[in-house]
Amino acid sequence: MDLGIAGKRALVCASSSGLGKACAISLSTEGGEIWINGRDAERLEAAAAEIEALTGRRPHTILANVDTSDGRTAVLAACPEPDILVYNSGGPKPGRLEDWNETAWSEAVAAKMISPILLIQSVIGGMRERGFGRVVAITSAMVKTPRLPMALSTGPRAGLTAFCKALAGEVAADGVTVNCILPEKVETDRLAQMTRSLARVRKFEEADARAELVASIPAGRFGRPAEVGDACAFLCSDRAGYITGQNLQLDGGAYSGLV
Repeated sequence: MDLGIAGKRALVCASSSGLGKACAISLSTEGGEIWINGRDAERLEAAAAEIEALTGRRPHTILANVDTSDGRTAVLAACPEPDILVYNSGGPKPGRLEDWNETAWSEAVAAKMISPILLIQSVIGGMRERGFGRVVAITSAMVKTPRLPMALSTGPRAGLTAFCKALAGEVAADGVTVNCILPEKVETDRLAQMTRSLARVRKFEEADARAELVASIPAGRFGRPAEVGDACAFLCSDRAGYITGQNLQLDGGAYSGLV
């Protein structure tokens, strides 16, 4: 299937590893001109080389932290008029209610809600003027199934999700779509960290922790980053122009709700 995005400019945030990199690979495979970013120069260059080897197209690289004002300025200077914005950002670590003071909450909201909203605001006008735009925010399945240990991540991302839903209705007539991807238990470094954390808390082997996590997924396995990347590429495609304001769960059937 031709997704109709060859030559489109795609800014993929936090894309030197994990789900962001998977999205960049899928978009590059479809012929997009890709900008990737990360906070570690060595890892960023390694990701660029990997994407070039897999797709035949070398992405532009931006060394920046998109959670910050300086980081947003850097990515927008490098790619001021993206046709596609994929917002991805690593989540805060799990924690306990008693550990989260006002500073922790303020920092989480600034990084995981306000920063992406400001970045989206910066590019949405140009998308509307050009008559084409795709915004995909990678959030978390916890937005629909909150768990207290993840509240520092879930709370701000729920706010971002609400903003994306409201914005979608305003820009749809201009050929711009806004959607969220809600991944859960996808085979990334973050999942590996969560598995080790569970093993420590339960005081058993890491393999047993992994088995416990897999048992909660009807598909019987963890997700693959490429599956998230390909879903993202479809939402960014010309073919998905009638899909907007949606929250696509990629969780192997783990979510048990109706809607």
